[in-house]
Amino acid sequence: MSIWWSLHLRREAASVPLARRLLIGTMETAGVDPDVSFDLSVALSEACANAVEHGGDDAPGGSAQAYRVTAYLDGERCRIEVADSGPGFSSGPAGAGVRIPAAPADAESGRGLCLIRELADHVHIGSAPDRSGSVVSFDKLLKWREGTPLMAV
Repeated sequence: MSIWWSLHLRREAASVPLARRLLIGTMETAGVDPDVSFDLSVALSEACANAVEHGGDDAPGGSAQAYRVTAYLDGERCRIEVADSGPGFSSGPAGAGVRIPAAPADAESGRGLCLIRELADHVHIGSAPDRSGSVVSFDKLLKWREGTPLMAV
């Protein structure tokens, strides 16, 4: 079984719970284990919150006013991608990818990307190859509720 959806959302705080509820509803309907659904929904919320806060300049009417969320449930894995039009990430040394510094213990923000890394099995954080912006993608192996008719075989 494969399910995928994509949302084009405004960079507003109200868009974060909308994306999260859609993901949880999709996974509940498909029969995904609630613990896996919760982990992925928290990771999605963090990625969306980053896109809302850092995803572009505030020029009226521009594409920087929006970001995109795409989710794929395919067989035994769920993959989520959040892409924005912001400044992107600065890469580390060639081939090293993006370095995410740890937030100070008393910081009120800055832990989102680290949390995503803890909740997902594989994470890729980088700049969009064909345009300006950032892409945060992550995936997780799915577990299914007992007796789920849509369960991967």
